[in-house]
Amino acid sequence: MQIAENFGNVNADEGSSEGSPYADPEDSQLVADAKKVPQESTEFTYSERDVTLYNLGIGANEQELQWVYEGHEDFAALPTFGVVPQFLASGGVSLDWLPNYNPAKLLHGEQYLSIKGPIPTSGELVNEPRIVEVLDKGKAAAVTFSVETKDKATGKVIFENQSTVFIRGSGGFGGKRAGKDRGAASAANTPPQRKPDAVLEEKTSPSQAALYRLSGDLNPLHILPEFAAVGGFDKPILHGLCSFGISGKHVLKTFGEFKDIKVRFAGVVYPGETLITEMWKEGDKVIFVTKVKERNTVVLTAAAATLTNPGTQLKAKL
Repeated sequence: MQIAENFGNVNADEGSSEGSPYADPEDSQLVADAKKVPQESTEFTYSERDVTLYNLGIGANEQELQWVYEGHEDFAALPTFGVVPQFLASGGVSLDWLPNYNPAKLLHGEQYLSIKGPIPTSGELVNEPRIVEVLDKGKAAAVTFSVETKDKATGKVIFENQSTVFIRGSGGFGGKRAGKDRGAASAANTPPQRKPDAVLEEKTSPSQAALYRLSGDLNPLHILPEFAAVGGFDKPILHGLCSFGISGKHVLKTFGEFKDIKVRFAGVVYPGETLITEMWKEGDKVIFVTKVKERNTVVLTAAAATLTNPGTQLKAKL
């Protein structure tokens, strides 16, 4: 399944009009009106147990005590935990205003996560969603949401997520076809023409999706065979954000902490398959491609993470 048809972006000046910080003079009236609709904030409370469950869901094991034992002196959330608090907020943005909208035809196209500071291992957060961009792709629509996740007590931003979804059959409403340059969130991240600087391989568990869904992504596509069959799959598929988390873990293990990470979802993974993350260090960025070993299929592309300390030497493979 090739998910991303055309997420090409062009540089453009920022538009401005009343009602939305993301207003754009190129938007159709339909899109302009949708951007003005206030989106409901959601709260997210979590504990060290939730952090451990997420870490296990993206393949942390019993030997990696800093990720699975809350009593460890360096206990921490893996950085891609930042996608978890915003699940309900981004999923709660209505798309009913799109023509011929059918949620069964929605595909997750791209994900960008910016980590604004240290990740608390427990807390109360508030998520504030916005519609950033809507593109008319002819036979489909591409919609990008932004969710700012803030500490409830201090108001400090901890995460920003930008999620792009692709809705088949909902195009033809007019307006712009190419997106604006959103920096790291829309970068092409083309791998250089040389062998990868590092490669990590990890076999997922047959129960990987059953475990990962407990972090809040409860789409039945990932657990019910009959629902997966309606979607055209032989069996339930792994969450794209689980593959995203596993690849982010590979970058962390190999090159160290990162402050943002972006991927394009290019294909599906079945629980039990082996993921291979090929990585190239280019300045402060690690560009990567993730493949399924058994089918030699690319599943994550246009992907990169921006390192917090780019001068750090390549770590030993773990």
